[in-house]
Amino acid sequence: MSRRLVLLGPPGAGKGTQATRLSSSLGIPAISTGDIFRSNVAERTELGQRAQRYMDAGEYVPDEITNDMVRDRLAREDAAEGFLLDGYPRTLDQVRELDAMLEASGTALDAVVELTADDEVVVQRLLGRAAEQNRADDTDVVIRRRLEVYHDQTAPLADHYAERGLLARVDGIGAVEEVTERLLSALHAG
Repeated sequence: MSRRLVLLGPPGAGKGTQATRLSSSLGIPAISTGDIFRSNVAERTELGQRAQRYMDAGEYVPDEITNDMVRDRLAREDAAEGFLLDGYPRTLDQVRELDAMLEASGTALDAVVELTADDEVVVQRLLGRAAEQNRADDTDVVIRRRLEVYHDQTAPLADHYAERGLLARVDGIGAVEEVTERLLSALHAG
């Protein structure tokens, strides 16, 4: 079973929910850059203040900040036997940086799974989540901007990983348990 994984998909596709479930099933940490950013913002760290400006505008946090956070996180003991990255990499430059990080540690990715979902479905999901969780970063305008940025910058990573023979695409729409089963099946098949 694959142990070093990347989970791709548009905002609102269910990556966070599925990352938690896969982490538990596979016994590896789920590493979410979104959670790291929100934690730093809440604690008003220097990194959090820098990241906040980008997050408020629906933009991605610059690579140098993100790469350093991921490098530090992957170096922790609990990630030695595997991990599930959620929200990283988002650009081809970050793919190259992740490859270099893993190569330096004598490892490589085992699989990349893309959760697919229709844009309008994810907009409605995120607006619902914003109302439930009182999340200021999930307004209609910001959500649509995040989707634009995703399609421009991150969606091409799926093709890159497919060319490398690492990609499995999984439908992210449906009951949480059904999507988890689809993901586990795709990982067992890979």
